[in-house]
Amino acid sequence: MEPTTEVSERTPLIRAVPTESVSAALADDEVLATPFEEPLKHDAIYNRFSPARKKVIITLIAWSGLIPFFVSGTFIPSIPQIALDLHSTGEIISYAVSISIFAIGVGSLFWATHSSYYGRRPIYLIGLPLLVVGSTAVGLSNDIPHLMAWRFLQAFACSGGVSVGAAVIGDIYKLEERGGAMGIFFAAMLLGPALAPLAGGVAAHYASWRVMQYILALAAAIDFVMMYFLFPETSHPGTRGIDKREFAEESAKGMKYKILNPFASLRLLRSPNLLAITMSGFAVLYSDFALLTPLAYTIGARYGITNEALIGLCFVPCGVGNCIGAPLGGRISDYVVAKRRKARGGIWCPEDRLRVTLVAAGLLAPLSVLAAGFITDGFRSLIMAVAIAGVFPMIGAFGVAKTYTAVALLAWVGFGYVLSSLYLCLHLILNADVSILWATVRYGDRMRAWVDMGYSTASSN
Repeated sequence: MEPTTEVSERTPLIRAVPTESVSAALADDEVLATPFEEPLKHDAIYNRFSPARKKVIITLIAWSGLIPFFVSGTFIPSIPQIALDLHSTGEIISYAVSISIFAIGVGSLFWATHSSYYGRRPIYLIGLPLLVVGSTAVGLSNDIPHLMAWRFLQAFACSGGVSVGAAVIGDIYKLEERGGAMGIFFAAMLLGPALAPLAGGVAAHYASWRVMQYILALAAAIDFVMMYFLFPETSHPGTRGIDKREFAEESAKGMKYKILNPFASLRLLRSPNLLAITMSGFAVLYSDFALLTPLAYTIGARYGITNEALIGLCFVPCGVGNCIGAPLGGRISDYVVAKRRKARGGIWCPEDRLRVTLVAAGLLAPLSVLAAGFITDGFRSLIMAVAIAGVFPMIGAFGVAKTYTAVALLAWVGFGYVLSSLYLCLHLILNADVSILWATVRYGDRMRAWVDMGYSTASSN
């Protein structure tokens, strides 16, 4: 039974408006949303930085967001060499990938929570030096325990690049501009999946896997210097937790640092909308890492490739698809939001941005997985497999935020019948994923009304 909710000022993302206005606006979509007045006074907060300064800020945060992908992407093609160097096995070394993913997950929560309280700038100025230490220590590791421990620190330190970077975009761009800006941010950032494996493979083949770790440390050091001199605090004035703290009371207690619970934000998953989007993202990332991590032992074994640089080269088509799909999806989502908002007479529905994902998530991404299974079974040529991988990511990325193209990696895993069950499993997962997205778009207003999470409105977003 659908919950009944009284339309009032306290209802999330719902505001009391004349019945006739609501009826006319909702006749098309049957959603409850937020009307706005133009021009919104809140929009003035986004004029603090000039367009040129905003481009500098995006460049800086994109660099910081690129580093985590290089931390993970450069490691995977080097796994066989690392295993040989440390007298271990590929399976054991692959655990370092799992540890780094766990560290990125925990680190993202940690840095995002503290950025809301202390601001964006301090997070970068603390995380980047830690990344320098972690990367250098990984390069100096001579045994498995030290490698695992320093990989955790390395991944933890760089994890704020994505979560805090996305928050910075929200700080400096208006609602209707945010999708395009986010697309540019992700497009630059997603050069990582295209270039990192190739860079890591080249470094491992022609020098050593350790050299790549020292290069990462140098990149983090340069990023720190640039952030220190060029990156301003972007949080809206008066919104940080530290801004709201009563100075006299805290001084009396001698309290300079407030301990924050990084897992407190997990309470947001009580919202059906946020839980649905999280599950959707999980389906994509599950497909991604399930196929990427053992790449050297799937493609390498299937086609007899021992050159780490060539293995890294096989990642390029997917990265190219990501770089094309991210800004394209962002631009289209901005267009859809503005168009549907205008059609409703100014009423904003946050689920509108998800509409652009339905075609790609419902048809292109799952079908590309099935097609990849049939095609790679029929075409045993590496060139054909990689060529297919260059087509499906660009198609599957259309309108799908950031990472749906990862599933197209299946197109060049020519492992035959052994992976047939994995193709089918991922296809079913992605079909369930689009069902979740469709339900969120169709019933988003009702889902928001179930749990009041203090959602933002058009005048505060």
